[in-house]
Amino acid sequence: MRPQADVRMPVPAGSRQLATWVRWRICALMVAASFVAYILRTNMSVAGEPMAADLQLSHVQLGVVLSGWAWGYALLQFPGGVLGDRLGGRRMITTLALCWGVLNLLVAFVPGRAVLPITGVIVILVLLRFLMGAAQAPLFPVIGGRMLACWFPVGGWALPNALQNVGITFGAAATGPLVAGLAETSGWRNSFLLTAPLALLLAGCWWWYVRDHPSHHPGVNPAELALIDDGRITSIDAPPEPGGWRLVLRDRQVRLITGGYFCANFVFYFFFNWLFIYLIEARGFKLLEGGWYAALPWMAGALGAFLGGWSCDRLWKRLGPRQACRLLGAGALTVSGLFLVAAARAVGPGWAVALLAVCLAAEQFTDAIYWAAMIAVAGRQASSGCGVMNTGGNLSNGIVALLVPVVVDRFGWSVAVAGGAGFAFVAAAVWLVTAADRQLADRPAVVAPEAVATS
Repeated sequence: MRPQADVRMPVPAGSRQLATWVRWRICALMVAASFVAYILRTNMSVAGEPMAADLQLSHVQLGVVLSGWAWGYALLQFPGGVLGDRLGGRRMITTLALCWGVLNLLVAFVPGRAVLPITGVIVILVLLRFLMGAAQAPLFPVIGGRMLACWFPVGGWALPNALQNVGITFGAAATGPLVAGLAETSGWRNSFLLTAPLALLLAGCWWWYVRDHPSHHPGVNPAELALIDDGRITSIDAPPEPGGWRLVLRDRQVRLITGGYFCANFVFYFFFNWLFIYLIEARGFKLLEGGWYAALPWMAGALGAFLGGWSCDRLWKRLGPRQACRLLGAGALTVSGLFLVAAARAVGPGWAVALLAVCLAAEQFTDAIYWAAMIAVAGRQASSGCGVMNTGGNLSNGIVALLVPVVVDRFGWSVAVAGGAGFAFVAAAVWLVTAADRQLADRPAVVAPEAVATS
């Protein structure tokens, strides 16, 4: 869709107009979308224990069900990003949120073993989880890619991306006590039934307030438009380059960022899929108690995500994107790996939770850095580039969902937990050879540090 003409009156000469804050209200809705998305994607990990007991699923069978979401999410990242570049964030996210609500409702009505054999139950659950993953796949490539690049100035991308990640981690933190409480008091089916309306509410709010570009929004004044557009090489309303997705796929920096994100997300998706079950089985917590303790690492992760985005934007201005991303990304992932090893070897359950919290905080510290680096590299193809990156990042989800129960059955939880540290160390090493200041096809740097506007 072509951008609409901006009909706002220019600011009179000699006057100083304060910029409106619509971009931050849009960011707040992005955070809300992240929050809701993670409640509706993490709920099966929390409800997995009573669901598996009711449906008589083994560890491996539950892993197969959980992996259905992972593969749908991974496979639709890049196509979803390309589609988001074409359709725009307003239509795309509204439609996706409606799908989340419907699919979450359907899980509550999956037949039990009295109606279907175990194979039929597993097939239905895997299909629903695959479709939920596919419906959530375009979310972050769209809001964390081109849409965020349109709504915030150059050099101001990491903090709003970090705030989205705060929504992610608070959503994951809320899921433990919320879904565990619903599952314990009302049954696991109602834990899905009663959380589905969150997605429908999000869809309505998103369609009412969000626009694809600042120039389309009636609340944005000329001063805010000027602030957002300051320091750009390409016009904010420029459409994606025709066939630009091909440049994305063959660019070396895109591949490096994607490979590093794959390794970093191996750590993240251990927490996403198995933290709650690990605390119950290996550390001896009860169901509701485990829900509260499982929330603590996610709360630490929210703090780490915010600090990572805040630090990246400020260091970006001083050192430029290449050095800022290398220094912060490599350092934080090294810390994450070390604390994951320590958590696996911890004697007491309290110490294990505390060490896991530091590990996740350090890993989440890097998430906004990855997204800001990909926006810088991909330019007008930001959603497509972020789709490639998130494809790589979420392929690790399918591997973690299946690999962890196999390792646990063979070697125990300690080996399964500590094994993720190697991936964190590899991700740290990849940052040392990544150049976030080189755009697609090795064009000149995105912006000089001194030219970056503040948000």
